[in-house]
Amino acid sequence: MTSLADEMFQASMDWTPLYPTMLGLPGWDDKLTDLSEEGQQVLRARITDILSRAETSDEDPVTLAVLRHQGRAIIDRIDARLSEHAVATMLEAPVIGLLMMAPHVDMSQRTGKVARYVEQAAERLQGSERRPLRRHVEIGVTRLESFLASPVQEWEGDHSAEIRTAIAGYRDVLRSIENPRGDDQPGLCWLPDGERNYVNMARSYTTTSYTPRELHDLGLESMARLREEYAEIGSRVWGTKDVPEIFHRLRTELLWDNEDEMVASALEAIARAEAEAPKWFGRMPKTGCEVRLVDEAERQVAAIAYYDLASLDGTRPGTYWLNPLNATERSRTQSEVTAFHEAVPGHHYQLSIAAETDLPNLRRFAFIEAYIEGWGLYSERLADEMGLYSSDEQRLGMLALDAIRAGRLVVDTGLHAFGWSRQQAVDYLREHTAMAESEISSEVDRYIEAPGQALAYMVGRLEIQRVRAEAEAKLGDRFDVRAFHDLVIGSGSVPLSVLDDIVTAWTASP
Repeated sequence: MTSLADEMFQASMDWTPLYPTMLGLPGWDDKLTDLSEEGQQVLRARITDILSRAETSDEDPVTLAVLRHQGRAIIDRIDARLSEHAVATMLEAPVIGLLMMAPHVDMSQRTGKVARYVEQAAERLQGSERRPLRRHVEIGVTRLESFLASPVQEWEGDHSAEIRTAIAGYRDVLRSIENPRGDDQPGLCWLPDGERNYVNMARSYTTTSYTPRELHDLGLESMARLREEYAEIGSRVWGTKDVPEIFHRLRTELLWDNEDEMVASALEAIARAEAEAPKWFGRMPKTGCEVRLVDEAERQVAAIAYYDLASLDGTRPGTYWLNPLNATERSRTQSEVTAFHEAVPGHHYQLSIAAETDLPNLRRFAFIEAYIEGWGLYSERLADEMGLYSSDEQRLGMLALDAIRAGRLVVDTGLHAFGWSRQQAVDYLREHTAMAESEISSEVDRYIEAPGQALAYMVGRLEIQRVRAEAEAKLGDRFDVRAFHDLVIGSGSVPLSVLDDIVTAWTASP
């Protein structure tokens, strides 16, 4: 008999069928997400039914907790209707996201469905009261026109003409949107049911009951602590404790000379981490991690760096993607910290080891951002504990990324709960982080179109650090950091409250 966990896994993969194809899981290679209103309501009802039956289930409590989170998260995204106003960034914009993913997955059995998928995206935009931002319309149109002007790509197969006709139609719908929102009204709070939807998205992404105000204040507190660390390391590197001066020097000094330097630095950092890892982990992934540059066509809309999990059949390794956009304007000090976050001991270890366990598929492949991104941030600080940073300059890079994540708590809540303008968000990050102007702009656009996602990072890290500190206090000399890390990663992706329960039970065992 099919378990509830398997039912929820099927539903969650139906929600994002490109993901199982990337993993090498059979059964979804001919599918695309049903973007229609009717299709999404059918999926919502199906998930609601699974959640109802889970209330009286005797399945494993941890697995049931993951099931509830995954089901509720999909319902929250359906209810927020993000596809009706997310048109520029890959996280939530259905068409832009597909164009970025298609070259990297097997599209051969689904190319005949791409045109209908794009048409559904256009239908969701037409007549919706959830209008996108004017600037996002312009970004989306530019990206679509770039695709239409490019040579036919291999993934389009024999359906290129109909795909490009549908893309052109979607572009025309974007252009025709009347009165797109201005930069003064970017957040969910300006849209119908926006405040309620944002509370739900914040709960989903953080797996906590923190209110937007509590998350905002947590960001402010974290930022204040970071300024003290900036002053300490800045005094050693540049002989100054003045944080604005440190920011200025991080933006204008120690920049990349070319793209090749970015790749070489990442490879060196990953090699050092892999050599040191056996002292900190009892289990290492079987698959390797490759470093690659983002395709040129995607650089304007892709993240600065990200990780793709290896395929289960071993034909594709884990991949750490680097975006060299404006490389010579970006600080080399963030190279090592980003490699530790995305690759080793970060997402590559975390996701690869979970995939190699015998846990239910729902646990092996659940995407719970607070846990996943929390581990990424935890890894950045763990790398310092492991002695992996090559210099104080690279430790400043660690702080620079920490400040971005603290800033995300402030800015995401500011935009979506407190009515901030886009410029207010830009100004806050300019004052409190060392990000380059181009990075600030793309980050803020991402927060606008993926409400709540940016909250997961710092909340998750702080919780992992907290449960580790409590375990160390309880176990004293019996605390084994290798066993702790194996426990956290080997449990798969779980809500933060469940991780607390898992570690608490571990510390109480003989």
